[in-house]
Amino acid sequence: MKTITSIEKFKEGDTIQGFYLCVEKHLRHTRAGDIYLDLLLRDRTGQIPAKVWDKVEEFSEKFSAGDPVAIKGVVDSYRDKNQLTVTRINKASVQSYGRYGYDPVLIVPASQYDRKTMWKDVTDIIRRMKNTHLRKLVGRIYRDNKDSILIHPASVLMHHNYRSGFLEHILSMAKIGEVLAEHYLLDTDLVLAGILLHDIGKLKEIGSELEVSYTDEGNFIGHIVLGRDVLRDEIKKMKKFPEDIQRKLEHMILSHQGKHEWQSPKRPAFPEAMLLHMIDNLDAKMNLMDKAIQEDTEEGAWTSWKNIFRTPLYKGQNKR
Repeated sequence: MKTITSIEKFKEGDTIQGFYLCVEKHLRHTRAGDIYLDLLLRDRTGQIPAKVWDKVEEFSEKFSAGDPVAIKGVVDSYRDKNQLTVTRINKASVQSYGRYGYDPVLIVPASQYDRKTMWKDVTDIIRRMKNTHLRKLVGRIYRDNKDSILIHPASVLMHHNYRSGFLEHILSMAKIGEVLAEHYLLDTDLVLAGILLHDIGKLKEIGSELEVSYTDEGNFIGHIVLGRDVLRDEIKKMKKFPEDIQRKLEHMILSHQGKHEWQSPKRPAFPEAMLLHMIDNLDAKMNLMDKAIQEDTEEGAWTSWKNIFRTPLYKGQNKR
């Protein structure tokens, strides 16, 4: 492929080629009875409806809804909005299209921060932990789950709900935790271990596919109990892990949501657990406010009130 064109740069009359996520795929009929494909395409910059009018059966066999696709087409207008007429389409993968510039980060929302740098920063924090038991426990869990942690979102619809969002959220919390644990004279290593492990169950609760959704385990059990199970399974492999530390870590995982109405089985019962809950809530809320401001389409200095905070948010000085 030549130049990869992102959806935000589509202009009527342009011939484009690039990589996109096929969010929806429907086989439909025209009034004359001819078949065509009705698609919804997305990349990290936006989404656009698309149609396949020619070679419908041939192209339809090449991909399914939820697949990344390589496309060539022409941008036209329908009811004053851009749509794409597809002239060539195929399922994309790193193996077949990597040399042409395909990368999954092109077609799904992703963290603005480099995942490899974030991973190094997190592992540096783990290495600084003085408690040998906690350092080994967290280090082993992170090493065993590195591939998932590098790309996983932190949620499906809420905060940090994009590729590598899990890692971004954890790193941000850990940086805050190091400062506040020292300020409040708490056990810094315990706070950090709680931060690094409190959401580890989300690696099982949420799928890491390009179109994010909950797994069966996630719907049946949820990340809190799944995370407690991950902790227990790993500790079983370790020799003489202190029971008192295990109990505190399990409590921190079970109580990090803070309230029963937020699906937390327990409420924080000691200072390190309370700090974990507060930092988690703080970082999530700041991310949600940032998203609400950046994604707002209203003109002027204030957003619409139609956001998770149910109030207009000031965006006049928030140019990032």
